[in-house]
Amino acid sequence: MMTTGEQPQLIELINIERINKVFTTRAGMFGGDRFVTALKDVAFSVYPGERVGIVGESGSGKTTLARILTGLERRTGGGIRVCGLDPQNLSPEEWRVHCGNIQMVFQDSSWAMDPLMTVEHIVGEGLSIGAQTKSDRRALIEAALARVGLSGEYLHRYPHELSGGQRQRVGIARAIIQNPKILILDEPTSALDMSVQAQILNLLHDLRDAYNLTYLFISHDLGVVRYMCDRVIVMYRGEIVEKGDTERIFNAPTHPYTQELIAAIPHPPSI
Repeated sequence: MMTTGEQPQLIELINIERINKVFTTRAGMFGGDRFVTALKDVAFSVYPGERVGIVGESGSGKTTLARILTGLERRTGGGIRVCGLDPQNLSPEEWRVHCGNIQMVFQDSSWAMDPLMTVEHIVGEGLSIGAQTKSDRRALIEAALARVGLSGEYLHRYPHELSGGQRQRVGIARAIIQNPKILILDEPTSALDMSVQAQILNLLHDLRDAYNLTYLFISHDLGVVRYMCDRVIVMYRGEIVEKGDTERIFNAPTHPYTQELIAAIPHPPSI
C-alpha cells in the first residue's frame, strides 16, 4: 500500500535490455560471409507520455532499432518488452495486441501506401476485418481523419492526389486509428518543406496531449528533436553514446560525438 505523499510507480512501456543486431551478407561469390553490427548492447526504457528522441547519423542503427521494436526485424541478442510483450516471440493473438499497442509513421508516407488504394482503405487497414459494420468502419475512419485535420472528402482520393503534408496526415491517421499507446516516428517531417513541417509537428504535439501518446521520435534534425522531445538518446555506429534530458544534452553535451552534432546545428546569421 502506498503511503501518503508517495508517487505511483510508472510502468515501462518499452524496456530494452542490451540488444544486439548483426546482419550477415555475402562478400562476393567467393568471399564468404561478412558480418555487420547494426546495434551493440543498446539499453533504455520509455515511460507513458514521454517523447524520446533518437538521433545519430545515417547508419547509426536508429531505423533498425525501430523495426525491431515493431517486430519487423529480429534482434540477434538481448531482451525487449513492449507493453509487456516480446515482439520477437508472439502468438497470432499477441501479434494483434502488439500491433494495437505500437505503430510506426514513416519518413515517406507514399512509400508505405498502395497507390491503387483510396485513403479510406489505407486508413482502414489497421482495423480488424469483420469487427465492425460497414457504416461503423466508415465512421471510425472519418474520425481518424478528423483527428489529423482532414475532412471526409479525402476518403475516395488516391495517394497521388494528395500533397506531401496530406499524405503524412493520412499516414498518421492510419497509425492512430487503433488508439496505440506508442508511436514510432521515423523522420516524419524530413521530406516536407518548412511550413508544412511545422504544421505536422504541431499536429503531433496536439495528438500527444489529447490522447496521452508516447513518442519515439527518430530524426537527424536536432532542432526538431529539441522542439519535440523530453529526453534524447544519441547513437553512433550502433551504440548509445549519450542520453539524458533534452536541455541537458543540448546545453552540456559530454560525448565528443554529441558535441559535434550540437556544434553543427546551423545558426541564423547575426544582423
